[in-house]
Amino acid sequence: MAQAVAWQKSSFSSGGDAANCVELASADDSVLLRESDAPAQVLLATPAGLAAFVRHLRGGAGARN
Repeated sequence: MAQAVAWQKSSFSSGGDAANCVELASADDSVLLRESDAPAQVLLATPAGLAAFVRHLRGGAGARN
């Protein structure tokens, strides 16, 4: 039986129960991401891969082009 995933809303979301939220969860050695208005569409990433992606978006040190 599959284990239930505990989703957490981003602190940058519009607050409350708004539908425009990014949600995160952890499962085994992975990070799951989804938008609350499209919960069936889930992205799967490793913690290191997600951190590298965020660094790249921010244009920070170590970001690859």
